[in-house]
Amino acid sequence: MDAQPLYDLSPLLRMALMGSALALGPLAWLWLRHRDASPGQRLRALILLTMFLTFDLVVFGAFTRLSDSGLGCPDWPGCYGNASPLGAHEEIVAAQSARPTGPVTHGKAWVEMIHRYLATTVGVLIIVMTLASWLESRRGRAAVSPWWATATLLWVCAQGAFGALTVTLKLFPAIVTLHLLGGIGLLALLAVQAELHAPRPLVLPARLRQGLFVLTVLALLQISLGGWVSTNYAVLACQTFPTCQGSWWPAMDFHHGFTLWRDLGATSQGDFLPFEALTAIHYTHRLVAYAVFAAMLALAWALRRSGTPEARRIAFALLAMAAWQLLSGLSNVVLDWPLLAALAHTGGAAVLFAALAAWLTRAAVRAMR
Repeated sequence: MDAQPLYDLSPLLRMALMGSALALGPLAWLWLRHRDASPGQRLRALILLTMFLTFDLVVFGAFTRLSDSGLGCPDWPGCYGNASPLGAHEEIVAAQSARPTGPVTHGKAWVEMIHRYLATTVGVLIIVMTLASWLESRRGRAAVSPWWATATLLWVCAQGAFGALTVTLKLFPAIVTLHLLGGIGLLALLAVQAELHAPRPLVLPARLRQGLFVLTVLALLQISLGGWVSTNYAVLACQTFPTCQGSWWPAMDFHHGFTLWRDLGATSQGDFLPFEALTAIHYTHRLVAYAVFAAMLALAWALRRSGTPEARRIAFALLAMAAWQLLSGLSNVVLDWPLLAALAHTGGAAVLFAALAAWLTRAAVRAMR
């Protein structure tokens, strides 16, 4: 059998047509629901719809990774040169027969391709959003610069490139982590635009705005570390809490654990990655989690004491998200990494970062007025 090329662009047009067809449903629903709204209101509704589907995409991407389906179709953008696993039936059967426990099965191929279909749908919606933004700008009715939508389109194109590299570089941890961060970043970018299209200024003292910014930076660091844990499959390196392997400071190999440019499960020299490296990856994420959790509690307390109803609502939301992340994270450790808990943890991280981006935007709008 001839080797399957990693990039086969022949199904690209069919994939684009499928994404367009899938996007027609949400776009039609949006038009019918907001047919009497102003163009600006419809554009914001489109952004919110794209946000919802982007969140679904992030969570389904986590499911794709955690179900070991990332290489269910070992080429890009199609599946063995086809637009769906149906056309790749013979190739999938041959690959599964050669390696019954390998990465290619019919189920995994469908999971991987559904992820790509959803990503294509989001891409089509962002193209429509960009065109609508520029059209509103040319008519002199744009409330927000169309360059925001353009930047979002460029971002999603970069996400597509990272998605291709994720497959063709065989789940290279640094690429997979960047792909996850890119998805969460896309969600945050959409959240910022949704706020800019309907400004709701958030009145906060300077110290609370600074605290919100510090928490956002800490959250980004922690999400990056969490992605590194997940893409290196280091979740079960510590299966006890609050200690790890019965120790407050277990044996750890930070050098190999945080060498970024290396293959999955290997050191930069090509040797097997030592277990101590996985322990270092996991425990670092846990230690930073303590700092993020404390920062969330401190900011929630300060917001609650500020006295305004809006600040108290944000404080409650922060407490709820902190509890969600704590419980889902602990469930991953003590319940041997159940899939539902892992997806809940990823989804919670995405919601937290998007909410922080939206709140920062609202606070910045108020500060500029």
